[in-house]
Amino acid sequence: MWLSCGCASKYVVSFSRRVFKSYFHVWGRWRCNVAALMPEAAGIEGVSGHSALQEFSVSNSGSFWAAAARQRLSWISPFHTARDCDLSRGEIKWFEGGKLNVSVNCLDRHVHACPERVALIWERDEPGSEVKITYRQLLEMTCRLGNLLRRRGVRKGDCVTIYMPPSPLAVASMLACARIGAAHNVVFAGFSADSLAERIRDAQSSTVITVNQGVRGGKVTELKKAVDTAVQSCPTVQQVLVAMRTDNPVAMTARDIVMEEEMLKEDLVCEPAAMDSEDVLFLLYTSGSTGKPKGLVHTQAGYLLYAALTHKYVFNYSDGDVFGCVADIGWITGHTYSVYGPLANGGTTVLFESTPIYPDPGRYWEMVQRLKINQFYGAPTAIRLLLKYGDQWVHKYDRSTLKTLGSVGEPINTEAWEWYHRVVGDGRCPVVDTWWQTETGGICITPRPSEPDAEIVPGMAMRPFFGIKPVLMDTKGKVLTSNDTSGALCIAQPWPGMARSIHNNHQRFIETYCQPYPGYFFTGDGAYRSKEGYYQITGRLDDVINVSGHRIGTAEIEDVVNQYSAVAESAIIGYPHNIKGQGVYAFVVLKKGVKVQEEELSRKLNNMVSKKIAKYACPDFIQFVHRLPKTRSGKIMRRVLRKVVERDLDGLGDLSTLDDPAAVEEIIQGHRELCSKQL
Repeated sequence: MWLSCGCASKYVVSFSRRVFKSYFHVWGRWRCNVAALMPEAAGIEGVSGHSALQEFSVSNSGSFWAAAARQRLSWISPFHTARDCDLSRGEIKWFEGGKLNVSVNCLDRHVHACPERVALIWERDEPGSEVKITYRQLLEMTCRLGNLLRRRGVRKGDCVTIYMPPSPLAVASMLACARIGAAHNVVFAGFSADSLAERIRDAQSSTVITVNQGVRGGKVTELKKAVDTAVQSCPTVQQVLVAMRTDNPVAMTARDIVMEEEMLKEDLVCEPAAMDSEDVLFLLYTSGSTGKPKGLVHTQAGYLLYAALTHKYVFNYSDGDVFGCVADIGWITGHTYSVYGPLANGGTTVLFESTPIYPDPGRYWEMVQRLKINQFYGAPTAIRLLLKYGDQWVHKYDRSTLKTLGSVGEPINTEAWEWYHRVVGDGRCPVVDTWWQTETGGICITPRPSEPDAEIVPGMAMRPFFGIKPVLMDTKGKVLTSNDTSGALCIAQPWPGMARSIHNNHQRFIETYCQPYPGYFFTGDGAYRSKEGYYQITGRLDDVINVSGHRIGTAEIEDVVNQYSAVAESAIIGYPHNIKGQGVYAFVVLKKGVKVQEEELSRKLNNMVSKKIAKYACPDFIQFVHRLPKTRSGKIMRRVLRKVVERDLDGLGDLSTLDDPAAVEEIIQGHRELCSKQL
């Protein structure tokens, strides 16, 4: 049985100077004192208005975050030092000396105040079959599971891998780990067994939590089978807890435990561990340019504080609202804005199990009507997809409860922004285009919060959140101080929500984020700052592709493609895609003497990528070439390949440094032929 607690049944661009102005009634009070603007900053003297508080939060960062932490979080022991950071060395510590428990902040304190408030609305795959879980029920589930994990030998400091789709038990698994002091490592349930195994091994997990099967878009996925395959190459795994999402039995081994049955044997009270502010809360793996996923480390107090404040103020969340973030819990968006941010604020949050077009393209908006969602937070990829189905699927449903629309995962183009605002939001809901990353922990640049009459420019993330100081750097590492300019986006000072390290490889953390521009946090993104000082994200600067909001390193895909026996080498690039934001384009060189049917080999290569990484990483195009454009030192000129795919031949630039310039003409001709076949 999936739920055992008797719950009631019943997810870039320039623009003309047209802008959208919005007046939230709460922001209308922000010209008053700081307590009316932001109660968490009530202890700060002599500040009034958003701009003054923003400036104070940057110039007096330690004081600002200390005041917010004392007001917003429940502490077991108070902290003595708000901030002790040195970005140049990758040393980040917040709220030292403090002890707290994240699950207590997300559950117990709300159970004391309002035990029957709905915490989770599980929007299952079939519309109309939602399950509502109160704070009391979620605390009971969390305590039972925490006790089970303790009884099965999970200790403070261990790392538990969770391979589950969005569901109440998945959230309870995360919170149970937090309750007993174990870290969690949630792996997106769409990842292959090989990708899962790599993350289990790096996290050194002895315990895995999964479900028998997943259900999404009317299709069943064999998650337990994927775990069985993965753990064969994971010698640290001693036990697998299996929950039942469907009624279909699965093969169980000696290491497998039927989770719900064992939970029923446990007590409803689980003593929370007292955790230091900088103890690890979770690992979350994200793709990098080297081909090996990196396990970013997020810690307790700073992450939770940042999640809570960004959730509340970016989206203008109020008590009683229903928050609809449709991201999977396997991504940082699901962690921060489906789980930790809303629950820390005592909110009601939606867990979306399905797809935007199941059973039809009205799914999101039917859900908004049925669940009375107030804030909707989704990806530009989905918005672009739904736009193509027409307005009728939106107009069919009542969306009058919506107050704020959010966009996450990649820059949103103007057409999609306009449609989102005009059609979905009826022209009355502000659209907050949010920029942030797994590394940042929470939203860093976004149109709101702001002064009450501040404009929103479509396609721009615009304004830094409290405590965030973005800067643009030129190619020589100098800060660009003027407006109407572009550069590498860095953040000039630390903030509580940022990642602390890469698991088992702090040197890689320093080299990736702290060394490129010493004294600054390098985001890997480029940005444009407008004449007005607003920020617009222009895309990745490294070899990482953003497919439907999912970051994947080009080297990671190349590693898989190059494993095929007939392949000599490959080069993967991203290219603009109308729906996905970026697509994957593969250039493949075969070994000499190999004779294969290109269509059949393309199918096999895609199957390999799907199996070893995930379906979303599969190349949209595979072009077979005799050679790749390289410098005389042997470096592949990916810049040239991008220009060919983007059909910007005038932008190819100087090819004199190439070892064989004739290779480019061959690739141009092959690209034309491949495109003509696809039409």
